[in-house]
Amino acid sequence: MKALTPNDQLFLWLERRNQPMHVGGMILLQPPGGQASATFVSQVVQHMRQFDRPVAPFNQRLTGKLGMWFWVPDEEFDLEAHFVHLSLPKPGRIRELLELVSKLHANLMDRAKPLWECYVIDGLEDGRVAIYMKVHHALVDGVASMKLLQRSMATSPDVTDLPPFWANPTLRPQRRSESSDQLLTTVRNVLEGAKSQLTSLPKVLREVGRSLWQTSVADPDFVSVIQAPRSVLNRRITASRRFAAQSWSMDRIKACAEGLSVTLNDVVLAMCGSALRAYLLDLKALPARPLVAMVPVSLRKDDSATGNHVALLLANLGTDTEDPVERVEKIARSVNHSKERFANMSQTEIMNYVATMMGISGLNLLTGLAPRLQAFNIVISNVPGPKHTLYFNGAKVDGVYPVSIVLDGHALNITLNSYDGKLEFGLIACRRTMPSMQRLLQYLEDGLTELERAAGIAVPANATPKKPSRKKAA
Repeated sequence: MKALTPNDQLFLWLERRNQPMHVGGMILLQPPGGQASATFVSQVVQHMRQFDRPVAPFNQRLTGKLGMWFWVPDEEFDLEAHFVHLSLPKPGRIRELLELVSKLHANLMDRAKPLWECYVIDGLEDGRVAIYMKVHHALVDGVASMKLLQRSMATSPDVTDLPPFWANPTLRPQRRSESSDQLLTTVRNVLEGAKSQLTSLPKVLREVGRSLWQTSVADPDFVSVIQAPRSVLNRRITASRRFAAQSWSMDRIKACAEGLSVTLNDVVLAMCGSALRAYLLDLKALPARPLVAMVPVSLRKDDSATGNHVALLLANLGTDTEDPVERVEKIARSVNHSKERFANMSQTEIMNYVATMMGISGLNLLTGLAPRLQAFNIVISNVPGPKHTLYFNGAKVDGVYPVSIVLDGHALNITLNSYDGKLEFGLIACRRTMPSMQRLLQYLEDGLTELERAAGIAVPANATPKKPSRKKAA
């Protein structure tokens, strides 16, 4: 029996029918040269179904004791409840694939079983095959998900006997100190963790005081937890979802960063700020004050593949300005402000500081008592991924698109990961709250183009974003 950390427990407490708390990914595969899609899929599905004995943590289900959640082995594991083969209806366009992923991602997972699912999807008109997987956020964070992906793939097409992620023995095993067969030992570990939390309290309170003071003297680079404006992004959500995906060349974004003397992440946030400004202008709903993004930052210092080790910073997206240079400079200053604060704090202190400062949003998510107050408008997450081409049982991985979480009062999430010289964006939104959300893909391209022009970079005619369509996939 293993107790979930307070962070991991939170993802279970937040879950509701309209707010599933799992993360996922859509992988596009090009079958090996000369092999028909149907033949490849038949072989792969048959191969994957052989692995009906998952390794930890994918063999674990939830159980509750003493008001807490624990992981315990699932003695009645049934692979059929987790691994499914589906076929798209004709004509099998990317549009149909994204619609299917949207519906699958909207469904809650059964807590009586291990909290993961995997789907092999064929029927794409271009002959490619998709794999969509989802895992509860209480089990993994974004960085851990990317580690799982890489360990389930190969760097050569000649490797054709890889086990699927749920049966991969190369996962780093849990240390004995991380697990306990005795409830009392687990509770003792939790209490020791609480002692560490209390030790960090004085410094955390000092930093909170500094934050409140900086807000009162209007530091232009500090983003407070009370300055995010109300917007259409911050309405109540339904259980419906819409997923959109697209890739951009890493070289284009790096060139902008170098030309404007900012970081790659600053350019990504500026693209998002520009896209959101254009989208909200279309709806005649752009707030006068700039939107605020919550940006997860990994604190993971080891090679563990499960759990959550993430801090959060707030970034001014500069949506109140039309000038792209002014926007990216505002973003860079606000991000650096948070990074400088975190540099003087331990991992525990950072986590406690963030939990305190985000208390308003956390209270709203758990209770809905103060719907007009939120610390941020949108979550934008950038997860590092593999730099080289990957293969899955001989098939080339054409794209890896993240599918994340939307929250009540935060109807849009933009998550991206790097892969093989590209940044691959996955946008997930409440379909009813965010109409025509797919337009954001074009607005992201427009935002990058305006930054290139501002940096004095000649935009090549073929420098278009790479959609998941076959003809434009890398």
